[in-house]
Amino acid sequence: MNRPLIRHGFVLILLALLTGFLLPAVEIPRLGLSAHTIAILGGVLLIGIGAVWPVFQLSARQCQVMYWTWVYASYANWLGCLIGAFTGAGRMTPVASAGAEAGAVAEAVVAALLISVALTSLVAVGLAIWGLRGRGAEDAAR
Repeated sequence: MNRPLIRHGFVLILLALLTGFLLPAVEIPRLGLSAHTIAILGGVLLIGIGAVWPVFQLSARQCQVMYWTWVYASYANWLGCLIGAFTGAGRMTPVASAGAEAGAVAEAVVAALLISVALTSLVAVGLAIWGLRGRGAEDAAR
């Protein structure tokens, strides 16, 4: 079990709950709701990954990269959507924002966050899949 990763999961769920209180104040409520939902799902995902952490067969460096890519992707996904909801920057999230757009700086910040989430998520998932390769001692016993 990876307690720090599980702790990040619960912090993200707390942020999701607090985000829910902010929904009436955002410029794009549907994107704010997306930020709320993404944080809850991201938190649960971090808790789940933290719970099964010992089954990953990775080097210490790979574990470190996988840990931080999961953490970064989870927080950055929530933050990107939340910033978009408050600023009206919806170019990267056309469904949730119904085509709303904001100024160039807000759009660039949201785009940078969400593109970085896509890239780091690919690394995190790739390492998780790689870490689950082969048969561990527990699997062989069954």
